[in-house]
Amino acid sequence: MTETSGPEESPSADALAADAIRHRIAELQLEHRGLDAMIAAMGQQPRFDELQLRRLKKRKLRIKDAITLLQMQLVPDEPA
Repeated sequence: MTETSGPEESPSADALAADAIRHRIAELQLEHRGLDAMIAAMGQQPRFDELQLRRLKKRKLRIKDAITLLQMQLVPDEPA
């Protein structure tokens, strides 16, 4: 005898995709906070590598942009 699972028993593909997006957002936010701490620590040092600091800031900005794009995917489209 085979059992079929109803919609309430298994999450839909959309729900799984949304969960994956939320998980990725959380990962990126964690990385963003880590970069923020690294940038702040570098700024406290009397001598620091400005090129490395610029690279970290660019990476932080790219991560922020990626977070924003992923968050936009979670918002349902509104009819025109």
